[in-house]
Amino acid sequence: MRVLVTGATGYVGSRLVPALLAEGHDVVAAARDLTALDRFAWADRVERRHFDVEDTVSVHLAVRGVDAVVYLVHSMASGEFLKRDREAADYVADACEYAGVSRIVYLSGLVPPGHLSDHLRSRLEVEDILLASGVPTTVLRAAMVIGAGSTSFELMRRVSERLPLTPVPVWMLRDIQPVAVEDVVHLIARALEGEPRNRAYDVGGDEVLSYRALLERFAGLAGLERQQVLVPVAPEWAVGEAVALVSGLPRSTVRALVRSLAHDMVCTEDDVRRELAPGHRFLSVDEAITRSLAGQTHATEVDGDVQGQAASDPDWVGSTRA
Repeated sequence: MRVLVTGATGYVGSRLVPALLAEGHDVVAAARDLTALDRFAWADRVERRHFDVEDTVSVHLAVRGVDAVVYLVHSMASGEFLKRDREAADYVADACEYAGVSRIVYLSGLVPPGHLSDHLRSRLEVEDILLASGVPTTVLRAAMVIGAGSTSFELMRRVSERLPLTPVPVWMLRDIQPVAVEDVVHLIARALEGEPRNRAYDVGGDEVLSYRALLERFAGLAGLERQQVLVPVAPEWAVGEAVALVSGLPRSTVRALVRSLAHDMVCTEDDVRRELAPGHRFLSVDEAITRSLAGQTHATEVDGDVQGQAASDPDWVGSTRA
């Protein structure tokens, strides 16, 4: 199958491309800056196409002649990103329908009940647009993705390493069902097989645990001795600012992730295991974290361990301990 991967230079995209190549797919790597593809070992094995979601011409040209599009574009910047994401989804849906693309696979986020943060609401709006298009769309809704290079994982790593005492706001006493990036890549690849599906699937690992327990689990596996203290009064905006300062990661991204911590991020159904991945063994939380802490594993190469780091990852990926 000829597969266009948008966001190919991003975290999931850079790890998905070698997996698709290993399965024999013809991969078209799409990016706004094509020179950014040079840092990947698979760069010479893919076709490159310019893809800018704010440029409808580039979107139409990018999707020509492909069988499937894997849509991995998300905006977490400040400003009117909800509007930009909606418009981008409309452009992609229209272009795919016009070009005769047989299916779209979209990586979204779990949708908890109640009032959604802008970040989660944007993901839901995009999937609604794609599902309502004329192109069958498989939506994979994941909570936290565990893996070196994942923004949420690196955020947990930096906060755990840099704070000897971990404050936990009471509004963060929620549950989460994380999933390993290895499993996410596997499910995207399986969504490209069989008859196209037009529906959303919840995606999570085998274990549901509290955010507090996840932080404790990470600290133990990373060899850190950390105590937690409950904070009864801590506004979300203040926590977001503090976490951004401690982590050194982009403020807008951190604030968006922090807001999602006020929700239970747990699967409400497990159809994906029967329909897309029967018999697949999902990584345990401990195994996913342990492999993610292994350092350089050539994660974006065909023979590398997708859970670990890659030379092509941004500078902020990895341990901050000397």
